[in-house]
Amino acid sequence: MAGIYIHIPFCKKACHYCDFHFSTSSLYKEDMIAALKKEIILRKKYTEQARIETIYFGGGTPSLLNAGELESLTGIISDNFPLADNPEITLEANPDDLDPQKVKALRQTMINRFSIGVQSFFEEDLRWMNRAHTVAEAESAIKRVQDAGFENITADLIYGFPLLDDEKWKHNIRQLLEMQIPHISSYSMTVEPKTALAAFIRKGVQPPMSESRSARQFNILMDELESGGFEHYEISNFSKPGWHSRHNSNYWEGVPYLGIGPSAHSFNGESRQWNMANNPKYIRSIFAGDIPAETEYLSLENRINEYIMTSLRTRKGMNPRVLNSLSPDYAEEINQALEPFFKKGWITNRDQSVILTREGKLFADHIASGLFVESGE
Repeated sequence: MAGIYIHIPFCKKACHYCDFHFSTSSLYKEDMIAALKKEIILRKKYTEQARIETIYFGGGTPSLLNAGELESLTGIISDNFPLADNPEITLEANPDDLDPQKVKALRQTMINRFSIGVQSFFEEDLRWMNRAHTVAEAESAIKRVQDAGFENITADLIYGFPLLDDEKWKHNIRQLLEMQIPHISSYSMTVEPKTALAAFIRKGVQPPMSESRSARQFNILMDELESGGFEHYEISNFSKPGWHSRHNSNYWEGVPYLGIGPSAHSFNGESRQWNMANNPKYIRSIFAGDIPAETEYLSLENRINEYIMTSLRTRKGMNPRVLNSLSPDYAEEINQALEPFFKKGWITNRDQSVILTREGKLFADHIASGLFVESGE
């Protein structure tokens, strides 16, 4: 199996915290869609004709595309790649794009999963983030999609920023629970160097993020969602049983995927590729028949470290047998490095795998970096 990610690099507004590749100008939209289709054809052999289990439209704001444009892209994929039975096809969407006509039209496409960027149910938070939608639009968009018959829905929430006190945070979580959303992705606000938020903090216009607030609200998130019957199957992802994201789960489990569009990444098990993050140059290159990508071939150490990082983030955990199959010597080194984290109570053994404890989830990146191996060369 394999997956395909399609990056749609357009947004109405620039969220203050976002550092993904996008443009607020739709000047190149028609050419971009044509280039995406051409790249799909040019890359048809990348996954070695493995069956495509998932397609994910990300961005940017892919819900800016109309139903016909989205259907034309999935059509090109189905013409050039073998699709698995019942593939998961996700559309990231901003609430303000999901008007009644749009949702009705999307019902006639292959889209069968929505990822809706709610972020908060408080107007002051949305203004602080520079989001394009309102609270009313978020609530109505979710209900509209549900009423149209879409069941597979995830919503995003952000925590750990200065305006968000604990009571507001509980309200945000409980609002999604009341709306019977089966999957919730939630992320701590991070400050990326080239964002407006980073500039505001440097200038003293905004206070820095608080690690203690973020940790406290992460604990609240786990409490609320686990009480609501959700499985915490990856650090930032929770779902009702049977509603895991197949696309993202495949990322964490090392399944190959193809990235289409400017800035999109691809992985085939042996190497990574990433396309240039420049819309006009990407379009010109694709029209000339060239893939504007850089390639990194993964060393043994790269593969081991990537497995450590991704597996520890999931409820399945890190399996010593996988490490041993990659390198018995490194597996022994990692086993020794685990001991301090066992003693701190940050990790434990379950089903022959090493998993993070509740406390350990607060230190996931620190634990992973402490287990990374380095080449002896």
